[in-house]
Amino acid sequence: MPARLTEYAGMIEDSLAQCFAETPDVPAVLREAMIYSACGGGKRFRGALVLGACAAVGGIERDALPAACAVEMVHAFSLVHDDLPCMDDDDLRRGKPTNHKVFGEALALLAGDGLLVEGLAVMTRTKAQPGRVAASLCMLLRALGPAGMIGGQTLDLLAETDKPDLAGLQAIHRAKTGALIRAAVGIGGLLGGGSSASLAALDKYAASLGLAFQIVDDLLDLTGDLAALGKTPGSDLRKEKATYPALLGLDRARKMAREEIDRALDALKPFGDRGTFLAEMARFVGERQS
Repeated sequence: MPARLTEYAGMIEDSLAQCFAETPDVPAVLREAMIYSACGGGKRFRGALVLGACAAVGGIERDALPAACAVEMVHAFSLVHDDLPCMDDDDLRRGKPTNHKVFGEALALLAGDGLLVEGLAVMTRTKAQPGRVAASLCMLLRALGPAGMIGGQTLDLLAETDKPDLAGLQAIHRAKTGALIRAAVGIGGLLGGGSSASLAALDKYAASLGLAFQIVDDLLDLTGDLAALGKTPGSDLRKEKATYPALLGLDRARKMAREEIDRALDALKPFGDRGTFLAEMARFVGERQS
């Protein structure tokens, strides 16, 4: 794991704790359920991308911390809802029981809703030019919406009965997984004051990174183990879900992941040394075991 990812994760974890400390009026059990899924686990991959992209365009990472926390909160919302029995019906997440296994389905649903709304509220506290904060909030909303993550989840459900081809599978994951990764990078670039050219380069990087992330995720579901993954492996196969290994085979899926990582790295060339962390993140995706 890149050293700066560990550093950024610590910053985000501390800031998340502070965010929840500032919500005393939330019913205690709801607050507990929200904290259960938002804090104390995960690599903070998407939040770190916000900070790394901000730094890549010459911005100050700490100024983008609220945005990084917002991205992590809405990511946690998506995981809580994905794990529900009406969706993926998973029992483990990040090495511990899923939210609905601890708090029940109804409260898990509300906790996810709470994380989504609170995340958007936290986003507005970002220290940056108001126009850039507004644009960043719009970017996050689009990533979450019916043409982004929610739409991708819909396509994923439909794919359980109508198996997609490669183009269809990529469309699912550009929305379901890739949209939030692209938003995280784009938001960091926007808040850091990036130029139009810089933002375009960052978007190319993030689009390839998001696709590579999902391909590797599919591969790990087949080849990983419970201790490393923190969730039950083989669930995609048991549910007969559309995945890259199922469609292409292991070797072709691995080759596609490598090609997308190479594209991501190539997009970072204009940033020179300031893009080092984002490059490390791309290589980390290719090498990750969890």
